[in-house]
Amino acid sequence: MPPETPAPDPAQDPAQDPAPAPLGRLLVAAVTPFRADGTVDVAGFERHLDALARDGADGVVVGGTTGEGTTLTDDERTDLVVCAVDVLGGRATVVAASGSADTAHSVVLSQAAEEAGAEALMVVTPYYCRPSQAGLLAHLWTVADATDLPVMLYDVPRRTGSRLAEPTLARAAQHPNVVALKESGGDLARVARVARVAGDTGLACYGGDDATALPALAAGAAGLVGVAANVAPASYRRLIDAAAAGDLAAAAAAHRDLLPLARALNDHVPPTVATKAVLHALGRLDGPRVRLPLVGPEPEEADAVVADLAAVPASVDPALARVALAADALAGGALQAHRPT
Repeated sequence: MPPETPAPDPAQDPAQDPAPAPLGRLLVAAVTPFRADGTVDVAGFERHLDALARDGADGVVVGGTTGEGTTLTDDERTDLVVCAVDVLGGRATVVAASGSADTAHSVVLSQAAEEAGAEALMVVTPYYCRPSQAGLLAHLWTVADATDLPVMLYDVPRRTGSRLAEPTLARAAQHPNVVALKESGGDLARVARVARVAGDTGLACYGGDDATALPALAAGAAGLVGVAANVAPASYRRLIDAAAAGDLAAAAAAHRDLLPLARALNDHVPPTVATKAVLHALGRLDGPRVRLPLVGPEPEEADAVVADLAAVPASVDPALARVALAADALAGGALQAHRPT
């Protein structure tokens, strides 16, 4: 696991000290590469994780939303954790996404991840069933009880249909294993409120939206769990480091440079689809394949992604402005929607 946040310089204004980041500051919600037949591309996953660590990621989330965890088998999830631990070897924290809509299944996934060598868990609030706040708390504490691993809670109401209320979050943080929250609600006022809860409880708040990375840090987030960092980890590293150092001008410049990439990967098709398509076009993945119900982008969607990439400055990656998402390549990798003949 990467080292804890360095001790602050005594000469530095304490008000400017960055929030503690127990899992590192830059975590990447890693994609799961698939071969053309839909099976996991283990070698491609290894190459991708190695590149992320080399370019500055403090950790990776394995099998999360971006990693298509809901369409992975339990064995695939565990195998990916083993792979990540082998590849990263202490260079970056391996965080296993082990949440599900079923508490008992979440416990099984969490225990399997611990046995596989994961260094932390990310546990989403149960989706679809929309439990009460008491039910959310019981679920999270039950999963946290199941292993000795630190737990990052994951609140993403647009996907789950429920919101982890701030009093519930404060109670959840009383569990000794609960150390962090990924806040993906897209509400910066909420980030500031959660950061205050985090400050009162010792919980670390991580931003979970690429487009609001810097505003979330300014509001008190300790770091970012990002999707676009799959494509540009070095640029997100610069943003995170500048923000932690209190260099607002440099952080703002990095954030502005990354906004077109964040739009390209998040605004037109599901982020996993766009991210895999772009990584494939850059030659970093052998194919853009996703699993149903995700499908490859329609031609007009691919054009919108390319248009946003054209606005990404060369300082991020000069290759992005030249990306071409060829329809035949996408059709050959990611399944496209069926059309009547």
